Amino acid sequence: MPAIGLFPLRASRPAARSNQRNAVPRTGRSGTGRLTAWLNRNRRLAVALLLCGAAGIAVHQLTPAPAHTVSALAAARDLPAGATLGSTDLAAINVLPSMLSAGTFTEATGLNGKQLAAPLRMGQLFTDAQLVGPGLLTGAPPGSAAVPLRMADPSSIRLVSPGQLVNVVLTSGSGYEQKAASKVLATAVPVLWTSAEEGQDGQWLSSGDSDGLMVVAATPAEASALAGASTQGKLFFVLVGPGP
Repeated sequence: MPAIGLFPLRASRPAARSNQRNAVPRTGRSGTGRLTAWLNRNRRLAVALLLCGAAGIAVHQLTPAPAHTVSALAAARDLPAGATLGSTDLAAINVLPSMLSAGTFTEATGLNGKQLAAPLRMGQLFTDAQLVGPGLLTGAPPGSAAVPLRMADPSSIRLVSPGQLVNVVLTSGSGYEQKAASKVLATAVPVLWTSAEEGQDGQWLSSGDSDGLMVVAATPAEASALAGASTQGKLFFVLVGPGP
């Protein structure tokens, strides 16, 4: 038989790797997946951030809106009764509108040069009721009048201060040729101002001569009796307490 030649078999190409044959092209991770992976790795940090955000929202909700305020004038320091007000005595402060009463000053032009009828503490608001002038009659009964009286003994004025109640007594006669007699002209009238207050500058008298002067709040009947009484005799006062 003829020899049959043996020829080497051609090596077959190795099979492609299964993982290459079945490989699926990679695609990028979705945003949700990346976020989930980050949260898994940084769980504590995420919780802390959420708590901080919640706290910030709570503070914002609980913080009240800025209150509406207005400007008013107050005493820049403790001021004595009778002081003549200057720019250094005044301070502009912001207060709630509900704190402003009638007669409260909001501009310095209405205060400079005025005289205090009562002492003020630092920070206390200025009103016309605290100044020597018509404002002293604030709250008095309708028809009340501020009556100036000159006492026979000027030094006795130092014994009384604004707000105290006095009886005003007229003493006539000399006690020698003419028999002395006393008459009560006004009973328990409040003192509004006296010349003993510091810083007096003649606010009530244009002449500036205020020695022994007292200003009281009187009813119309009392005002008629007190007007010009000092020309009829000598005027004195008696301190009295409030009625029952």
